[in-house]
Amino acid sequence: MNTPDSSSMNNTNILMRAGRWRWWELLLWAVALSLPWVMNTHALIINEIAIVALFALSLDIILGYTGIVSLGHAAFFGMGAYTAALFSKHINPDPLFGLAVAMVVATVLGALCSVTVQRGTDLTRLMVTMGVGLILMELANKLDWLTGGADGLQGVMMGPLLGRFEFDLYGSTAATYSIVVLFIMFVLARRFVNSPFGSTLKAIHDNRLRAMAIGIPVASRIAVAYTVAAGAAGMAGALLAQTTGFASLDVFEFHRSADLVLLLVIGGVGWLYGGVIGAIVFKVLQDAISSITPQYWTFWIGLFLVVLMLVGRERVVRPWTWFGISSSKKKEGAA
Repeated sequence: MNTPDSSSMNNTNILMRAGRWRWWELLLWAVALSLPWVMNTHALIINEIAIVALFALSLDIILGYTGIVSLGHAAFFGMGAYTAALFSKHINPDPLFGLAVAMVVATVLGALCSVTVQRGTDLTRLMVTMGVGLILMELANKLDWLTGGADGLQGVMMGPLLGRFEFDLYGSTAATYSIVVLFIMFVLARRFVNSPFGSTLKAIHDNRLRAMAIGIPVASRIAVAYTVAAGAAGMAGALLAQTTGFASLDVFEFHRSADLVLLLVIGGVGWLYGGVIGAIVFKVLQDAISSITPQYWTFWIGLFLVVLMLVGRERVVRPWTWFGISSSKKKEGAA
């Protein structure tokens, strides 16, 4: 019979194994960091993929690990974008300062909004999170003396990264900057979800009532997860404004939140690589198809999603299972 001490040690060992890095992960990130310089003609889309992946990573923390459905996550993305752009234009053009300020502002906004998602059903949370995004978009539109209104905030000039690396037209510095930020946030998020705190989030995701029954403070856990995710989304928005030198009302649009859900459907929820893989697949498909047929690329993306849902993600990435050759059948044959 397991004693409480041995059970605690087993749980600790499970968390340590889950957070341990595999060799292929290190290789994957090394390749990712080299891509902006090896494929410098595609640095712009690599930068875009890294930003979207960070944005999807933030949603996965609350959707995949806590079970909170949100269609207003663009509110934090947009707040981060406008904060970084305004900070650069009026106070200090240093990118890292701007990134830190944008993260703090988005985190504070997330802490305020977390009160609205602690209660209610998934439907009410959807309405509330969408409402917050719409309110912020309208505020950015009305405060045109500050934000530029419908024309967007223009004339955002960024200083050199670390005082040394200028943002070039090819986007190599911007892409490297975004990938490094994505990697740091991925490491922190991995540490977060594989901690004892992260285990309580998974318990809330699996069964909220049971989590309450065993003494987990569900409301405060949801508030913390939502706040952390908002800060990460704000950093993604800040990266977009800093690397493009522009912030517009588009950053608050509903389609940005909806696209995130698509990315997690493609890549999978509840594991941090889901958002990264979803961002790569979605953006590469979008870029390739729109270059062939600019008018009908949404049709082919939609068709891909329908096939993905009908066939299943596992079977799409493992074509050999299409012909009934699965590992389970192999085992049956061996038995």
